[in-house]
Amino acid sequence: MQPSVPFLPSAESDEGKKFGTFQGVFLPTLLSILGAVMYLRVGWVVGNAGLLGGLLIVLMANTITFCTGLSISTVATNIRVGAGGSFSIISQALGLEVGGSVNIPLYIAQSISVAFYIFAFTEGWLTIFPAHPPVIVLFAAYAACFMVAYISMGFVARLRYTIVFVIALSLVAAFMGTFAPFRETPLERPELWGSFSQGSFWVVFAVFFPAVTGILTGVNLSGTLKNPRISIPAGTMGAIILSLIIYLSLAYWVSIVATPEELVGNLAVMVEKAAFGWAIQAGILAATFSAALNSLVGAPRVLQAMAAHDVVPFGKKLANVSRTGEPRPALYLTGLIGVATILFGLSGDGLNRIAPLMTMFNLITYAVLNAVVL
Repeated sequence: MQPSVPFLPSAESDEGKKFGTFQGVFLPTLLSILGAVMYLRVGWVVGNAGLLGGLLIVLMANTITFCTGLSISTVATNIRVGAGGSFSIISQALGLEVGGSVNIPLYIAQSISVAFYIFAFTEGWLTIFPAHPPVIVLFAAYAACFMVAYISMGFVARLRYTIVFVIALSLVAAFMGTFAPFRETPLERPELWGSFSQGSFWVVFAVFFPAVTGILTGVNLSGTLKNPRISIPAGTMGAIILSLIIYLSLAYWVSIVATPEELVGNLAVMVEKAAFGWAIQAGILAATFSAALNSLVGAPRVLQAMAAHDVVPFGKKLANVSRTGEPRPALYLTGLIGVATILFGLSGDGLNRIAPLMTMFNLITYAVLNAVVL
């Protein structure tokens, strides 16, 4: 007879349920949204699409995630959400088989996103140390991220307060760059509609969409929450609304501090146009590393929850957890997928090559989550 521990969702013990709305849902969700794209691709999006085109892309992407957030909130307030977040929600509505088949793309998307954020971290690192070999920085950052995630979920949670402070400081530094004392040239007149010189409207949309795909981060940590029924709706919707305001503000800001040519040609334009470039560089490193961490602790919990119900291959092995409730086998598999994605990204422009994959897998999951409510 198999021991009972491996077949329980990893965070369903009373000891594991220790986080409230702010620390358990709002912060990890917000930090996953305010990541790589915010610092390294918002300017590129506006440079290609123009101010109105950029705002339209931001609003379209956030409309999708806002509706999905409402769907999650609706279901979360009417059922008992167990470990695995979206897997628990879909499984209770449509059955274990459908829940497993739908959440496999979500798990893959989250595993891929770890590499996406590590590529972004590397871009930020190279703005500070341009002589460092990118491949070594990539794998060193990935190894550091994996080790932090391996230690424990609680350790990751404690890092979030420092990271959110650094991100807030970087945003203040960026918007201060609007004012005369911190500028050498006058403000630009925004180009309302761009020429899409580096891709069509939908290509630009696909590159931007990963910016808003962190909305399930807090949901997927449902097994660690004291009260998922309250924390998931409040934390998820709060993070979506605040991040929307930030992205709309940044889209307008980049359109008046730089020309379209600068926005398209210089992916680190925020560093040059902010009042304090070092604050932006610190924000890039903190936000991207944090987003990678959140994905690396969230994805294994989705896989472990599915494995605990034996709806994925090798379920008995992947369902095992450590004495502290950490899903080690699922973490190892997630780590391997991340390494494979990094190798895939090295064959082209890492961020722009991986972003459409994330967009595709996340849109599939969001569509089904909304269909569950319907």
